[in-house]
Amino acid sequence: MAYTYLISGATSDVGRALIERLLKTAPEGTLVLAQGCGDVEKLAPLCQAYPGMIRPFDVDLSDPYKVDTFCQVLASTCPAPTHFIHLPALPVVNTKFKAFDEPRFAKDMEIQVHSAVKLCKAVLPAMTKARFGRILFIQTSYTLGAPPKNTAAYVMAKQALGGLCKSLAVEYARFGITVNCVAPSMMETNFLKDTPDLIVQASAADNPMGRNATPADVVPAMAFLLSDEAGFITGVTLPVTGGSAIA
Repeated sequence: MAYTYLISGATSDVGRALIERLLKTAPEGTLVLAQGCGDVEKLAPLCQAYPGMIRPFDVDLSDPYKVDTFCQVLASTCPAPTHFIHLPALPVVNTKFKAFDEPRFAKDMEIQVHSAVKLCKAVLPAMTKARFGRILFIQTSYTLGAPPKNTAAYVMAKQALGGLCKSLAVEYARFGITVNCVAPSMMETNFLKDTPDLIVQASAADNPMGRNATPADVVPAMAFLLSDEAGFITGVTLPVTGGSAIA
């Protein structure tokens, strides 16, 4: 069956890997509505590999008015999404709480949480009517047990997404809609560009598998939670951590 996937943060390393995974064996008629912000050119190789199956959108999710416009454009010009995957976030900045950057935190909350609420409100009515849907958020292993020091802003935003996931899961389960999270440990992607190398290396050394995660480790778990086979799994946060954090 052909599905329509709405992926916010689709230009990220994880987003691009997920698109390739979803489209590799997708039937004709499958469509990915792919949101990025100032970097949609990163989708060009995938658009060439899968012509007509990816529709890029350049939208700044930190601006609530632009998110509202994006929702209106989706409703008026695109098929109703059957799947919604929400990936965007500002890169982690390790900062002591006494130097907490409130404007940056507010921006990250717009990108991660407020836009997720608006986009869920946009896609859920059609999913409810169809009595089918998949929603997936990306959390972090930092929400499992004690988080690392100096990550308050990042952890708070991710915990808010976790609360949204659980609340929606309970409310929409009777409509055949599942809402889940994956929680990777540190992933070596462009997302770590502001993280000191010493922290990245220490995380790899501390992991029971002796390395950090990669998109290739995380995307299969995401694809499973988005699949038809995962229809009785909802409200969960699936750790993908190599054993560094166990729920």
